Amino acid sequence: MHQVLKIGHRGAAGHAPENTLAAIRKGIALGVDFAEIDIRRTADGRLVVLHDATVNRTTDGKGRIESLYFKDLERLDAGNGEHIPTLAEVLTAATGKTGLMVELKVRGTAQQTVETVRETRFKGPVIYASFFHDELTHIRKADPDASLMVLFGSLSRASVSRAIKYGSSFVGLPHNKATGPRVNSFHRAGLRIFVYTANDPDDIQRVVSLGVDGVISNFPDRITSQ
Repeated sequence: MHQVLKIGHRGAAGHAPENTLAAIRKGIALGVDFAEIDIRRTADGRLVVLHDATVNRTTDGKGRIESLYFKDLERLDAGNGEHIPTLAEVLTAATGKTGLMVELKVRGTAQQTVETVRETRFKGPVIYASFFHDELTHIRKADPDASLMVLFGSLSRASVSRAIKYGSSFVGLPHNKATGPRVNSFHRAGLRIFVYTANDPDDIQRVVSLGVDGVISNFPDRITSQ
């Protein structure tokens, strides 16, 4: 049987407010292999788990995260009474229970992210991912043994060589860009393929049948191996 890793998108965003501790706990309860989270930095230098550049969509507040202090975030409701957690809080909640896929949403956070993972003594696999491929170079400098994932929004003939160039073991691509030939080309290069963000059961079944190695979904409970 082809085993496919279950990755909970932003924790398990289909079941709980995204990128909150509630979403992480739900993902763990659903048996995810990894919880995918997004990292940004506040005005006072705290690493927090938030996808957007602003808090407008996911909280009852307004403003760009880079212009807000952490004390400002603590007062915001991120859904169902949840707050925007720090990276350290998520690491503590997930340690020994699931792996983490940490997506760096801004440049310049690599060193601090690796240091935070070390300081919390996280127990479990960590994959560092980014669309900013140069940021992964800084991750590698901070941790020579780090597992890296190059994220692609679109693909070209150079995608495989680009992933290899940055020393990644994993690639992430939109689920609707996954085809048999593309999956095979990445696999031939020794790269494992994760697709995002597949929520419809038919979409999940299609990419699993192509032989992808992992599926990132808001509903990780819908992911089954074939």
